[in-house]
Amino acid sequence: MFGYVIANKEKLSRDELLHYRACYCGLCRALGERCSQAGRLTLTYDMTFLILLLSSLYEPESANKRGRCLLHPFRQQPYWQNPFTEYAADMNIALAYHNFRDNWQDGGSIAAYGGLLLLRKKYRELKKKYSRQCGAMEEYLEELAQYEKEGIYDLDGTAGCFGRLLAEIFVFQEDRWAPYLRKLAAGLGGFIYIMDAYEDLPQDMKKNNYNPLRPLSKTEDYEARCKEILTLFISECAAEFEKLPLVRDIGILRNIIYSGVWTKYALLQEKRK
Repeated sequence: MFGYVIANKEKLSRDELLHYRACYCGLCRALGERCSQAGRLTLTYDMTFLILLLSSLYEPESANKRGRCLLHPFRQQPYWQNPFTEYAADMNIALAYHNFRDNWQDGGSIAAYGGLLLLRKKYRELKKKYSRQCGAMEEYLEELAQYEKEGIYDLDGTAGCFGRLLAEIFVFQEDRWAPYLRKLAAGLGGFIYIMDAYEDLPQDMKKNNYNPLRPLSKTEDYEARCKEILTLFISECAAEFEKLPLVRDIGILRNIIYSGVWTKYALLQEKRK
């Protein structure tokens, strides 16, 4: 359900693109350090956005480094890290664990079961450290599972579940910015959930799987309604985003919210045409 919160790289300046990639590389290294090389397999750009957002809001000191890795064994690559890199890596691992668990329970995927075994011990550690965040993941994913089990096609309910889940992840600490971050993430989470359902619908229809967009897909204005719903959710996210006193990396962050999140949608539109 992740992979949508990315930058539109074509609209970034060269310096912005290098900085964005260095943040991504820093997250990749943090995953490897905190969960062995297997942790790197869970890497997504979505948590890169979280690092940039929290770093811009709280402005911690970042360490700029260079190093080699399996993907770049001959040339050192620049990367930077700060406390939010570590936090995002932990949230990335926790989400990956639940994704593996869901895939194993739904389809009996052997690969998912392998991932589940690899991350189980680490997730138990994270649950003790981040009881609020991991508790929210378990609660809202269970609620989503109930919608699916009972065949309830409630877009507000299902998207709202995932939005509340993401809201707890985006709140690093309970302070004056927590309400804004929760509302921002709730809108973004709703967008991600509907975007994922929109992408998966053709395959879900073939396999007769649950998809919250299934009833809506039978209407004549399905495409227009989907675009309208996605726009509504990301607009809620953007409205809260603009209330935050962000300066650092504001160009990259706005690129992601106003352009990057629509990249996959545009590709799907072209493919279907």
